[in-house]
Amino acid sequence: MNRNIFKGFTVIFISCLFRASAFSQSLSDYVNPLIGTKGWIFHGRTTPFVCPPFGNTQWTACTRNSRIAVLNYKYKDHNLRGFRASHKPAMWMGDYGFVTLKPAIGDANAKLMDNKLRFSHKNETSTPYYYAVKAKTDGGQTITTQLTATDHSGFLRFEFPANTSPVIYIEAAQEAAGFITIDTISNRVEGYNTDRQSAHLGPPLPNFKGFFNIVFKEQISSFGTWEEGELHHGQTTEKGKHCGAWVKFKPNTRFVDVMVGTSFISAEQAADNLRREIPDTTVKLEEIKARTQTRWDENLGRIVVEGGSQKEMEIFYTAMYHSLLFPRQFSEYGRYYSAFDDTIHAGVSYNDYSLWDTYRAQHPLLHFIAAEHVGPMVQSLLQMYEQGGYMPKWPNPTYTGIMIGTHADAVVADAVVKGVKGFDLQLAYRACMKDAMVPSPGDSINRWADRAPFTNIEARAGLHWVKKLGYVPIDKTNESVSNTLEGAYDDYCVAQVARAANHLPEYELLLKRSQNYRNVFNPKTGRMAPRNSDGTWYKNPRKGFTEGGPWTYLFCVQHDIKGLIDLLGGNAVFEAKLDKNFRGLRYWHENEPGHHYTYLYDYIGKPWKTQKEVAHYRKKKYNNTPHGLTGDDDCGQMSAWYIFSSLGFYPVTPGSTEYAIGTPLFPKVTLYPNPDDKSIKLEIIANKVSPKNIYIQSIKLNGKEHNGSFLNHSDLINGGKLEFEMGDTRAR
Repeated sequence: MNRNIFKGFTVIFISCLFRASAFSQSLSDYVNPLIGTKGWIFHGRTTPFVCPPFGNTQWTACTRNSRIAVLNYKYKDHNLRGFRASHKPAMWMGDYGFVTLKPAIGDANAKLMDNKLRFSHKNETSTPYYYAVKAKTDGGQTITTQLTATDHSGFLRFEFPANTSPVIYIEAAQEAAGFITIDTISNRVEGYNTDRQSAHLGPPLPNFKGFFNIVFKEQISSFGTWEEGELHHGQTTEKGKHCGAWVKFKPNTRFVDVMVGTSFISAEQAADNLRREIPDTTVKLEEIKARTQTRWDENLGRIVVEGGSQKEMEIFYTAMYHSLLFPRQFSEYGRYYSAFDDTIHAGVSYNDYSLWDTYRAQHPLLHFIAAEHVGPMVQSLLQMYEQGGYMPKWPNPTYTGIMIGTHADAVVADAVVKGVKGFDLQLAYRACMKDAMVPSPGDSINRWADRAPFTNIEARAGLHWVKKLGYVPIDKTNESVSNTLEGAYDDYCVAQVARAANHLPEYELLLKRSQNYRNVFNPKTGRMAPRNSDGTWYKNPRKGFTEGGPWTYLFCVQHDIKGLIDLLGGNAVFEAKLDKNFRGLRYWHENEPGHHYTYLYDYIGKPWKTQKEVAHYRKKKYNNTPHGLTGDDDCGQMSAWYIFSSLGFYPVTPGSTEYAIGTPLFPKVTLYPNPDDKSIKLEIIANKVSPKNIYIQSIKLNGKEHNGSFLNHSDLINGGKLEFEMGDTRAR
């Protein structure tokens, strides 16, 4: 054998041994999807989804009948309602196009989906790629359910006790028109529903349907349908607002394997999705489970952590899991249904963007852990603009008007300045410019109340008044101060797109307009405050804010922090206000507007204070228990903050290439940001890091001393070595 070849094999073998010893378990097995599922208020409000990264359909056990403000699963519950193919992205949004299956024993009865299946968390296994639970019927018999999932399909296995008559209930529709049909020849159940729990918040969609195609491995022996609890034995089809079916199997059938394809295009497409992903009934659940686990391990492996405790690894990789769920894929093998023009298109699409939350850290994080998705996600937003008129605020799956600002602008700008390809730059310019320049119809007379029933597409609330007055007046528009501040930031983002697209006059105009935040600063109080349309200050300074108050929004100028420091009175005044913010229990990490606040000390030359606050909130607000995510995760934003804050830097201003330095958590982290070239890696070394050694003593970037408190995207994304020397006292 050639000695060089032998040497190469030896290196590979030793490397494999090292990786095996370094990781005694698969990265996906560090993930605990139950983190964030427990708590009364402000505790994650996550769902233990089973799906691949960005899966179109996410499967979950249901402990309650979900709706807006009610999740499918809550840890404190001990009754199962069934297992759902869900598209509910977050606590405050609705589910849509779902289907629910529930195992039972004996004859079908009028209670159907309300029959109790009691379970204990001791008999529950939850991973990103597999879920299993043992539950007891009212008669004390145990049914075991296992499930795994692909992009558009699910695979469920129900295990029944011996000497029983298995039955499976199928809930086709919950609140809107649905249809279901049973075909015993092909051993298949098909159907659809028009359920869209957020329908009142957006335009009508006459063609919207969520289709499902269910195939059973075992032969159906008897069946029936139901509608509003009324049973129709032997009937093969049903239509209604709350309808479904049941299928029974021969007595003493121990296992029933069920494969479910879903689609928003057609019944045929649901069947095709299932055939592509679970080709035939000979495929085993274990094969699908292993395939989906491999996909999770590949994505989670974009960041390899060394030196962390078991607890830290579980928190970190669960945070990555949460950050890799949304936006969801919405295309189906080259085609997609658009909820913005209610038709089918060729191409790629994503949906369920929680933009008010996720533009801050989750979308910037995807540049490092899912780079191949970033361009198509931006293109999807531009498609929504073309098909509906504006890019959305929070699609579910169409316009909802939820939250404020037009932060699709930030996601687009962030991709533009970081050199992402895969979308039309001039189209991006037109979409962002419409957000910045064209008020929604009726903007001058509509107050844009939160969650008001749909009247028209809400772009930037109060934009008419911004163009006239330079701010949003409280006597004309709700949440006026927050709308002014966030609109100013969005103007900055649109300006970056304009400059990249070579529209320099528009760049100058919007950069100037991004200073509008100054127009709601009251020098007498030293805080942001509401103003009337006649220029006077509103009598109640606490009004006009979104999910917060004057302290929440005092530092909410992400794009011009130096200008804000000067406006408040200089570094010393700014520092005192920041100190008061953190010491006076005014900072609320559980909500997103202040997520960059811990990093603001960097801008006044006090980075050790940033290091102290980041370490404090990283430890205080995150742990590896079911109540271990303080605050609504909101499609991965809370989790993305933790990931960046563990790596040692944070994107304070998405739409720029700058990152503020924080404090690293782990002795060594290796990032593989380029999915096409694994030789590109960024090593982050934190020498002597520990719970006490949170202060940076010195920094080297690619072997050279780095004296500043900021990094550039190009310093990180192209690989290299970032080395921190850590200690227990401030040094820089």
